[in-house]
Amino acid sequence: MTGSLWVVGDYAWDVLIRTNTELLAGGDTYGEVGMAPGGASANAAVWARRCGVHSVFVGKVGRDRLADLAEEDLAAEQVEAYLVRSETQTTGSVAVWIDHTGQRSMVSGKGADHYLLPSELPRRELAQAQALLLNGWSFFTNPPRAASREAARIAKAGAAAVAFDPASFQLIESIGVDRFVAGTADLGIDLLFPNYDEGRVLSGQREPERIVDALAERYPGARVILKLDANGAWVQRGPDGGGPVAPVESRLLDATGAGDAFVGAFLSQWMRDGDAMQAARFATGVSAWVIEHLGARPKPDAGLVARIEAQAGLHQD
Repeated sequence: MTGSLWVVGDYAWDVLIRTNTELLAGGDTYGEVGMAPGGASANAAVWARRCGVHSVFVGKVGRDRLADLAEEDLAAEQVEAYLVRSETQTTGSVAVWIDHTGQRSMVSGKGADHYLLPSELPRRELAQAQALLLNGWSFFTNPPRAASREAARIAKAGAAAVAFDPASFQLIESIGVDRFVAGTADLGIDLLFPNYDEGRVLSGQREPERIVDALAERYPGARVILKLDANGAWVQRGPDGGGPVAPVESRLLDATGAGDAFVGAFLSQWMRDGDAMQAARFATGVSAWVIEHLGARPKPDAGLVARIEAQAGLHQD
């Protein structure tokens, strides 16, 4: 699978709850309730494929109807999937509350996605990856931590680039920053994708440039790409430049999955030409489009499709 982005991690179904007004304790209000495919790793794999690279997802699901729907979903998105079916756990699910301002909070159930084993990885195929993306959700518990570490070892042995998204500032704080860094800094990470809160917690800094510099010290060899939501991004300086990436004007409806879309879009562009600044500009535009729509993976409209096709076409042979 030379030339492919491999993503090892979580697939889960999002139960989306969006309120039209502030939800008070013990109160009632109207809103929207629905279910959509999700999981941070699966989201990134889908967005990378939508943005023009061959992506492969590896994860664990149950033996239930939601697992069948997951398989159908990834096939429809043209994402190649290695889905391990669990006999004892159900397919993962996440409750996503989206308040009247568009900000989201999540409660993740411990489904089959939390039980991927190292022995269940497709080792021979994984060794041929061009890039591997891992997510912090796999590092807060075992066995997925062991499976992700083994995936990184296999990919690096095959000369793949390893990308890592820390995933959750709250869970990083709960297990301890030093422990989290100790369990991830030795993965051979080439690209690190924290958002502002994750960067702040991991670095102890508050200014974007200082966050990036501090993380570069904690993760030697990694290029740090700091996601700043409405403020764009900040790219650690390298041969292709660096510094702030201007935001794209947008109207916030739902922030769910915007960071995953950023990572998937970034990697699709970076894998074409290795230019981190250009990739960050492209990814910022894609994630700005995502927050204007409901859910982590809204179907691209004609305008976004044209933008993606134009960007991919810039570097076609």
